[in-house]
This record gives sequence, C-alpha cells and structure tokens, in this order.
Amino acid sequence: MSGNVILFYDIPSQLKPSQAWSPNTLKTRIMLNYKGLPYKTVWVESPDIEAVSKEVGVAPIIIQANGQPLYTLPAIHDPATGTTLSDSLKIAAYLDAQYPDTPKLISPDTVGLHDAFSFALEAALDAVWAFILPATNNVLNPKSEEYFRRTREKDFGKRLEDVVPAGEEGKKEWAKVKTGFNSIEKWIIKGGGEFVTGNTVSFADVIIASFLLWFKRVWGETSQEWKDISSWNEGRWVKRLQTFEKYFSEDN
Repeated sequence: MSGNVILFYDIPSQLKPSQAWSPNTLKTRIMLNYKGLPYKTVWVESPDIEAVSKEVGVAPIIIQANGQPLYTLPAIHDPATGTTLSDSLKIAAYLDAQYPDTPKLISPDTVGLHDAFSFALEAALDAVWAFILPATNNVLNPKSEEYFRRTREKDFGKRLEDVVPAGEEGKKEWAKVKTGFNSIEKWIIKGGGEFVTGNTVSFADVIIASFLLWFKRVWGETSQEWKDISSWNEGRWVKRLQTFEKYFSEDN
C-alpha cells in the first residue's frame, strides 16, 4: 500500500469471517468503501481506545460531566493531510471536502440535519438496546468483553444477562422495536424515493445500513430477531442491506 493510505481504527470481535460489528465504526467503513478510498484497518480493543487515540493524536469527542475526556471510535488518520479525526459525522464531512471527486454523502448545508437524523433514529430504536447489547457482549474478544460488560452493567445497574426483557414484557418491548422501524420507514417514504433524501444515497442511509448490519451480524441470520426484522415493512430492511452489501468489505 502507498504511504497515503488512510488508517481506519475499528473494534474487533470474534465474528467470522468479518470482525466488524459496531454500528458507529461501520458508518465509516461503509463510507470509505462507497467512496473507493484506499484504507487499512487498525483493530483496537475497547479498553485501548483512549491510549491509542492519544498516541496518534485523535482528540476526544467530548469532555464529560465529570471533566474526563471521552475517546471513541471510529477514527481515521489521513497521511495525505496529516489529519486525525474521530466521530463518523465529522469523518464523513471531512472525506467529502477532502476528496471532492468521490461520491458525496453530506451536502455542506445538511450536516446539522444528518446529526439530528442520527439522534432521531437511535431514539426510534430505543427499545432495541436491551436486546442487542447483551448479544453484542457475547461476540467480543475477551479484553473488550470485560470492558463492555463492566461499563454497560454500570449503566443498566444489573448483570447483562438480566437486561433482556422476557415473557410478556419481552413481547411488549420487541413490539416497540417494530414500531421504531415503522417510523423510520415513514421517513423514507416521505422522501419520495428509495433513500432518506429521495433517490440519492446520503449519510442518513449509511446510518440505517450500519445499524441493520450490526443486528444481522450479532444476532445471526438464523436468529428469530433477524427473521422478524427481515419480515417487517415488506422486506425493506433486507433490501436495504443488499443495496449496501458491496460496501461492507474489510479488505480495501
């Protein structure tokens, strides 16, 4: 590879043949592949993210209420410009600006709207977290699994094994997941085309594809959860993944 290959920092897993699982890092992976930009993946276990970020000069995304910086992935280092950057939305805007001959994903005047869309989508799928996070923990490598379990159990105030709603409560909460997908479908329909903004792929569509791929890979194609999602909204979500499938590669 040439010296100008972008370094892309991602979190590995035990999944095979593809390790990538995080919906946040998948956004950047899909973008790099969609734009056809050469890159190399640097795999970083979760508890090492802060140290690696500091080492390569990636700034924290926020300063938390306790005054501590928060470092997250995805992150990139572009040796062509010396730029190091984290946060998938900022990375998207940077790639669009720095590589104008590649397909654009965010119009400069819609960065705020895409940010709002990301929050809206996560809110619409709020009920899914209790189902997907424990399953995600099970596919991580031991080093990341310990970190993921410790931090999520602190958030939930209970063991991850006790987070997934069961019985009638489980049915009720899973119905909320379906309602969330119904809301997302309505947003797409209002755009009047195949994609959120009509007939052109945008960062919003990348966000949707990233979440869908996360669900499919972590739960597995034969799981009841993925079978349910595949059947909803007349198969829209399976078709959406098929549209983006060529951009999931880990070997660019």
